[in-house]
Amino acid sequence: MSRTSIALKIFIVIFLFGIIFYASKFLNKESTLIEKTQPLKVVSNLEFTLQDLNGIENSFSNWHGKHRIVNFWATWCAPCRREIPLLKSFQKEFGNKNGYQVIGVAVDFLEPVKDYAKDIEFNYPILIGEKDAIEVAELSGLEFIGLPFTMFVTSDGQLLSSFIGEIHQSHLDAFTKATALLDRNELSISEARSILNKL
Repeated sequence: MSRTSIALKIFIVIFLFGIIFYASKFLNKESTLIEKTQPLKVVSNLEFTLQDLNGIENSFSNWHGKHRIVNFWATWCAPCRREIPLLKSFQKEFGNKNGYQVIGVAVDFLEPVKDYAKDIEFNYPILIGEKDAIEVAELSGLEFIGLPFTMFVTSDGQLLSSFIGEIHQSHLDAFTKATALLDRNELSISEARSILNKL
């Protein structure tokens, strides 16, 4: 696919995102259409491979054994940029010693992402998707309609929840609560999904 086609697809995503964002302001003052946990298909052993900032291919299974937050973002997306400090704080607090991993997937081109990464100093891995990132997002069973988009995945690769819109501390708290209970065998996968779907 040519760069023009990719750019056109990205433009369409931005346009649709804008329509949904402004329409939702009038429909509900407390929660918008784009800020909602969505129904999803049951996915076990979620898997994909994308390149990192250095052009090295990374498999999602590289982080098997860790509960994962997969955050789809772009340099041109304001809500995406607002999420990054929260995700960096989460990674710092719940990273290696607590068995969690944030993974950023840029729906963007390599050069602007590399430039942005120099300024923001990510403490979690960034993968470059361009059009492939959209296909990865749709592994959740949802049609990709805008950014940011976040998938919450268990340590054994089961998709707990997908969220369209800007995530907040409440989403991270619910994820850590649900996965901690899962780790102690105190609730089932369906019950864990229910915790996140209430947001």
